[in-house]
Amino acid sequence: MMDTWWLEYGGDVIWVGVGVCILLSYHLFVAVSVWRNPNFTVQSVNRKARRAWVHHIMAEPANGILGVQTLRNSTMAATFFASTSVILIMGVLTLSGKADEIAQGWHTLNIIGSRHPGLSEIKLLVLLADLLIAFFSFAMSVRLYNHVGFQLSLPAKVRPLAVDPDKVAHHLNRAGSFYSTGMRAYYLSVPLVFWLFGPHLMALSSLMLVVMLYFMDRMPPVRRPD
Repeated sequence: MMDTWWLEYGGDVIWVGVGVCILLSYHLFVAVSVWRNPNFTVQSVNRKARRAWVHHIMAEPANGILGVQTLRNSTMAATFFASTSVILIMGVLTLSGKADEIAQGWHTLNIIGSRHPGLSEIKLLVLLADLLIAFFSFAMSVRLYNHVGFQLSLPAKVRPLAVDPDKVAHHLNRAGSFYSTGMRAYYLSVPLVFWLFGPHLMALSSLMLVVMLYFMDRMPPVRRPD
């Protein structure tokens, strides 16, 4: 029984496991690198920049309009990606109803993995879960950006004690973190889509994704003035 199961699904277990290990290893490497050097990634530097930006905007009431306009741009970007997630979710749901019809085309390059119809449904379910994570992350990002927009423009005289620059910066950084999570979910959908065509393609696309993410995440070294 076990030998039959392994012959059917062993290729997917091995190659998908390789792809998952590549992705997890990269994010572990980034976490350790940020712990050693807080300026290692663009995201960590942006968190500091957002905190400084909030203090600057809230210190000068005249900058309130600039702050709201900047947040509006961020809100529009997050709204666009959230809407795109919904469209992709609907597309995946449509594919799930026709998986049996198009699975034969998907398996043209599947020289290692299983061709069992049930596994195709699981692949689509995992992809659907990934896109749902992206949608909720961008939705939470929009929610927090809206909250920060109200807090950022309050005059100091009427500002509640709970709305100090540090707390507002914390909310803004949370919005940025949700936005980054949504983008990570988008990036992860690439290997998951390639998994539909074969587990070896999923592992290969995971490696290529990690290489791309390294150059996207890495903060260029800062040269100290002579």
